[in-house]
Formats: sequence, structure tokens, C-alpha cells
Amino acid sequence: MNPEFIDSLVTKNTTKIVFLIMDGLGGLPSGKNGLTELEAARTPNLDVLTERSVCGLLDPVGYGITPGSGPAHFSLFGYDPIRTTVGRGLLSAAGINFPMSERDLFMRVNLATIDANGIVVDRRAGRIGTDLNRKICVKLQTEIDLGADVEFFMEPEKEHRALIALRSDSLSDNLTDSDPEATGKKPLVVKASDPSAQKSADIINTLLEQAKIILSGEEKANMILLRGFARYRKFKSLYTRYGLSSLAIAEYPMYQGIARLLGMDVNPPTGSIEGEITSLKENYSKYDFFFIHIKPTDSRGEDGDYESKLKVIEEVDSHIPSVLKLNPDVLVVTGDHSTPAALASHSWHPVPVLLAARTCRPDRVKRFGERDCIMGGISRIPMMNLMGLALAHAGRLSKFGA
Repeated sequence: MNPEFIDSLVTKNTTKIVFLIMDGLGGLPSGKNGLTELEAARTPNLDVLTERSVCGLLDPVGYGITPGSGPAHFSLFGYDPIRTTVGRGLLSAAGINFPMSERDLFMRVNLATIDANGIVVDRRAGRIGTDLNRKICVKLQTEIDLGADVEFFMEPEKEHRALIALRSDSLSDNLTDSDPEATGKKPLVVKASDPSAQKSADIINTLLEQAKIILSGEEKANMILLRGFARYRKFKSLYTRYGLSSLAIAEYPMYQGIARLLGMDVNPPTGSIEGEITSLKENYSKYDFFFIHIKPTDSRGEDGDYESKLKVIEEVDSHIPSVLKLNPDVLVVTGDHSTPAALASHSWHPVPVLLAARTCRPDRVKRFGERDCIMGGISRIPMMNLMGLALAHAGRLSKFGA
């Protein structure tokens, strides 16, 4: 079913919906007891909540498809992840509230480490701090010269991540990435996917050559890797589609960017999970829909750190009573995709979900975990249908047909 079909059924209400999203939540059995991180975590509050919820598994894009964070989040909010796919660069630009124009080409940057032979040895430059990132961005902004016809902008995001924007006429995003997305390989030459993009490819390869020379004296961040080329585009907002006034509470710029593209207000970063929950409480009377994004579950999974990911899940569990005290009409707890520590990367595995509402039919699931949730009443569904369920349980969808 086209997920936009539900837009025609939206009706006004004052009910409130909370989406608590643990990025990369899903895992694989890999601990000493053969459990996933979620199954091994002590989650007494989520388990009690599960007993009065309806549970299931969500496929962010489709069977066997490993999603990036962008399409996974669009899917969470009820947008077709294939039709609305955008390059990571646009999400980065929106995330830092970069003043975008229709002449801009955006790209996501990883500050990385290469060895003397030009081989990538660390795609994240040891997850350097944002302060060092900022200094490197200023250095490249000052020293890179792409000619009078191309304006060059470089801005830090967070840790090793940054944004590059090129402003000129006739730029194209039909380009291949320079990021090999693996260590032990050299950065790739950017290629045009069609003849109209050759000018853009040439400009970016010149940029990369200059950056390598300029950063050659850096201990860790001595190269940049580029991916997610994107031009600016507009989307229907959550208010236009669903009548929801929405607040995003997220620490990382990319997820703030997705929120801005979809018309959400963005809460200032708080620096902690506890701070995010405090922001929810402080803003609860002002909005209808809340997107709370927990990043460390994904980061620890990408690091292959099973125990640390488990601990993040337990920390989130400790805040569930505070969320429930607000008495949301619908509370959804899930992830955007799976990031098993066993793989140290995103994966295609479906994501566990629970939906708590006064109108739900509690199923027989007693514990919030991957193998438990497959037995739940939601079963296994496309993630883009989750928003329709949430709206229905919030009394925000009218009847279809006579």
C-alpha cells in the first residue's frame, strides 16, 4: 500500500505520540549466552511495558536490504524509503542548518586516516573530537582553491563527520563515492554516473587531491572520504501530511537534518540520554509528536562493542518510567535499523518494535527482544506502515469508505 494513502484519512485530535528510537537497536546472537544485545540487557521497565503492548518486527526497506540511516528514518515517519531516498550530504546540510540554495551540491565527509601508501587504516580517524574537526575544516576552507566559478564551504558536524558544499551552476549529484567504506583500500576516484556529471566529478577529484596534500601533516585526520552526494529537494512535512506539530530531540546533526527536512522543530543538543528525556518533559505540552533519537546504540554496534551497546539499552530502560509518567496516548519503542556488534555494521535484519496505547490488543509477548517480538501481534511488516498504526491508535485516522 502507498504510505501516503493514510494522508487522506487524517483527522484532528489532541492526542500525543512519542517515538523512542534506539538507533541500530537490532542485533545478532553473539554474547556468551547466545543472546543479542537487547535480549541480554536487563530491561525490567521495557519488559513490563511489553506485557501491555503489541509487538512485532519492522523491515526498514525490504527483505534482505541493508538500509542507511537516511532511508530507515524516512521509513519510520511513513515515507516510502525508496521514492524519498536522498544523499547523505543533504541530510548533513539540513542537520547543521546550512543556508542551502538550489545551486548547491552537498556531500558527507568522513575525516579519515591513511598510511604512507595511501591506504585507509581508519575511516573515522579515531573518532576525533569536534574541536579538532573544526580546526581541520577551517584549514581546508582557507587553503582549497577550486577556481573563481566554484564556491567551497566546509563545516563540522560532530566528531569525525563534516559537510562539504559546492556552489556553482550545473552541478550534478550523479556521482560515485570516494569512500571505499572499508579499511585496507585506497580512497576511490569519484566518477560521473552520466556525462552531465563529469564537470562535478572533475571538481571533486581536484578537491580531494588538494585535501590530501593540505592534511598530510595531520597525525590522524590526514584524508577526507566523501559520500552521499545530493542536491537540495523539498518534502511534505509531518504537519502537512498528518496534522502533527512535531519536535525532534536528537544529538547528532544528521538526525536533526532529517527532522528539519520533514518540518519538525529541533531541540538543542543536550549531551546525554537523560538530557533528552528532560527535554521531552519540558516540551511535552507544546507538541503532538515527539521523535527521541538515541545514537549510542548504533555507535557501539558499529564499534563491535557488544557490552557497551547492551549498557546503552539498559540506560534507556531506566528512563522508561519518566516517559510513561507523561501518559502519552501512543508510545513506540523501536530502532531505525539493526547494527549487530557481531557485524560491526548496519544489517538487513528486521528491528523489534513495541507499541503501547490504550487501544492496542496486548499480545502474549512478555519480553522486549528480537526472538520474542516475532511472536507479537504486529507480526513482521514494512517499517513505513508504522506511522499509520501510531496515528490510528492515537485516534487520528478516520474510517475509509462508506
